[in-house]
Amino acid sequence: MSFNIGLSGLYAANKALNVTGNNIANVATTGFKSSRAEFADQYSNSIRGTSAGKNVVGTGVKTAAVSQMFTPGNINGTGQALDMAIDGNGFFVMNDNGSKIYTRAGAFYSDKQGYVVNASGSNLQGYAVGPDGKIIQGVLTNLQIDTSNLTPNPTGKISENVNLNSSATAPAVTPFDPANTGSYNYTFNTDVYDSQGNAHQLNQYFVKDAASNSWTMYTTIDGRNPADPTSTTPLANKLPFKSDGTLDTAAMTAGPVAGGMTIAADKTFTLDNWIPAQKNAAGVWSPNGATANLAGVNLDMLGTTQYNAASATTAKSQDGFATGELSGLTIDQSGLMFANFTNGQDKVIGQVAIANFANLQGLTPVGGTSWKESYASGVPVIGAPDTGTLGQISGGALEDSNVDLTGELVNLIKAQSNYQANAKTISTESTIMQTIIQMT
Repeated sequence: MSFNIGLSGLYAANKALNVTGNNIANVATTGFKSSRAEFADQYSNSIRGTSAGKNVVGTGVKTAAVSQMFTPGNINGTGQALDMAIDGNGFFVMNDNGSKIYTRAGAFYSDKQGYVVNASGSNLQGYAVGPDGKIIQGVLTNLQIDTSNLTPNPTGKISENVNLNSSATAPAVTPFDPANTGSYNYTFNTDVYDSQGNAHQLNQYFVKDAASNSWTMYTTIDGRNPADPTSTTPLANKLPFKSDGTLDTAAMTAGPVAGGMTIAADKTFTLDNWIPAQKNAAGVWSPNGATANLAGVNLDMLGTTQYNAASATTAKSQDGFATGELSGLTIDQSGLMFANFTNGQDKVIGQVAIANFANLQGLTPVGGTSWKESYASGVPVIGAPDTGTLGQISGGALEDSNVDLTGELVNLIKAQSNYQANAKTISTESTIMQTIIQMT
């Protein structure tokens, strides 16, 4: 019996050495989770189902389990766009030829068709984007990077915050002439875009009126009348102000304005007859074949003020843009994948999905730092990152192995000592047996 006890100890020590060696071998494996060998003593009487009694000696040791430690590893930045790490609970969902596997290793690449894959060719799963540009939640698909150019967007809305100096006086030069700086008090330009992505310059000039608290805004596009490219006559609109310096919208009558932009019901301006133009080969301005936004161009100047400070534009925005080529990718903490374009625009092209399980120890290792669902693990809970108990995504980063090398080296020494001690048990038992034989 003593030989068997020692032998079981050798088996256990060897198992511990194998587990420790495997951990050490994977100290640099991305997303690797270390394991530990768990042992239990055994009694021959308990196997037969009888009472062990007080004087019964155990029959050795057995391996109860090899458990994986799903503690997180350090997250280190890599600068690679498709590298991802999960900060918190969860696994990346991969499609391995129709079979789902789960991993914490987030080193991903783009294949020749634009699909996001790992080194073994498994596809990263997530949620696609619908025709309306919104994420289609709940339907997993293989994530794919759309490399096509971004379609131009004609300008439909412009928003400006402008202050006009209340201490300014009416210009001495009249009438207004864009070429004569003495005929206006303040000017600035804003780029706007037509349906083909051509950029045009919206010119705005502000002239202080002789009447107090009143200004005239003159508007051209590319220095031409927006509705008639053959004319340089600008559109003219009045900007009345209250005594407190804010825009007096009550004094603005909604509807068409002769020689100016239409005033909408909300007292913003609408440019609904812009004809995009350019110079032809003969140097004559004519329509360029593109169109303006079909809904017109809305100009929001409700934030315009007249305070005793230098005339200045404090903020402005417009929603048009030219076509753009894909220049990069970024991934935010909620797993949204953004395509970055050369025109400065970003576009959502998908969302990474992650999964979690009720019993992580029940997952079945399949190699390649991956696991599969099992009966013991329970079914996966799959959702968007940073929701519920699911962790966040760290883009441009990878999760290191969680192996504690110092601790593993200590375990290596302990396993070696255990092996030697059990071998000594067998050696001692052999010596005793020889002594008994010699006595006979």
